[in-house]
Amino acid sequence: MKLLRYGPKGQEKPGLLDAEGRVRDLSGLIPDLSGDTLLPANLSRLAAINPHELPLVAGAPQAGLRLGPCVGAIGKFICIGLNFADHAEEAGMAVPDEPVIFNKWTSAVSGPDDDVVIPPGAVKTDWEVELAIVIGRGGKYIEETAALDHVAGYCIVNDVSERAYQIERGGTWDKGKGCDTFGPIGPWLVTPDELGSLDTLAMWLEVDGKRYQNGSTATMIFKVPFLIAYVSRFMSLQPGDVISTGTPPGVGMGQKPPVYLRGGEVMRLGIDGLGVQTQNVVRG
Repeated sequence: MKLLRYGPKGQEKPGLLDAEGRVRDLSGLIPDLSGDTLLPANLSRLAAINPHELPLVAGAPQAGLRLGPCVGAIGKFICIGLNFADHAEEAGMAVPDEPVIFNKWTSAVSGPDDDVVIPPGAVKTDWEVELAIVIGRGGKYIEETAALDHVAGYCIVNDVSERAYQIERGGTWDKGKGCDTFGPIGPWLVTPDELGSLDTLAMWLEVDGKRYQNGSTATMIFKVPFLIAYVSRFMSLQPGDVISTGTPPGVGMGQKPPVYLRGGEVMRLGIDGLGVQTQNVVRG
């Protein structure tokens, strides 16, 4: 299934994408795509429904019909840094012995095509296309061999980052990662049965039509099952939590000379099987 949330900001309703690329309304069956709705038993019930028996929503998704973040009421927005070997090389940093964990604040969450707003005074705003895990079954001290049983699905995250805040202002990375609009999520949540193998998913990002990132999950250092097990040793995971798993090379900071967003650009990014995001960049 491809599950989504559609409608105006703050008023999104749950839906799914049918085989013809049209949105079907799920609001008569579930209150939202969040929390316990994402438990395996509940997703199985949704999967058993014939989409053509659901109400058809007017408008084309991402072409007149706004899509919101594909997960509502996210409890934790967890990110993994330097998790692609070629990105670590690009950044001039050693491959980590253990995953680097940081957070994006949930106030950063936005829809896949909503504007990205550069904060006042920001000078080094950057982009990062990432594969995100959405937790279905919660847990702690999860075994790696059972980790995929805890996944509701996968989606795209643009881990927008203000590098000056992240690197030059002291403290942890978090202050450069969690600005409002710095966490576009979606367009849809794709369940594991539909996505298939995670090993060689192509990942790309363009700014104003120029492709900067053109990588693959094949160069991930720590794979999805390991990351779920690892993170669960430091915090319990709940349904609807998001873990963003790192980015391939091609970020603005890695260009020679570096290239940063100034406002007025259009970012477009995608991952095989997970759709495409498009964001206008504006100055706050």
